[in-house]
Amino acid sequence: MSHPAPAPVFGLSRIGQIAVVVHDLERATAFYRDRLGMKFLFAAPPRLAFFDAGGTRLMLDAAAEPGFDHPGSILYFDVPDVREAHTTLRARGVEFVDQPHVVAPMPNGDLWMTFFRDPDGNTMALMSVLPRG
Repeated sequence: MSHPAPAPVFGLSRIGQIAVVVHDLERATAFYRDRLGMKFLFAAPPRLAFFDAGGTRLMLDAAAEPGFDHPGSILYFDVPDVREAHTTLRARGVEFVDQPHVVAPMPNGDLWMTFFRDPDGNTMALMSVLPRG
């Protein structure tokens, strides 16, 4: 007697949108667009601005309710070379809290990261896997 195949297990995978709380939407929009060089998609005044983060939508939200007014999760931007991206963003006025550094050895190279904050204190990071040596 054959048994029916088990039903597929539901699991989350793709992130469609990430919200980042900001206090000054105009200042934050300029930072993400002009300093980080992210593609601006659209605004929904007076509280929201949207960017394309490689197919995931990033929403800047000037929180209207106190329960949402706090720094969010760390966003890790995957870049081809963390050292070059660090140099470029520093030249645009982005202030980093550390220098690019190796975090862990990976099978195909070393995982590098460096951290910075946006104007509202939200922590962001750059990351890339670079060849050893």
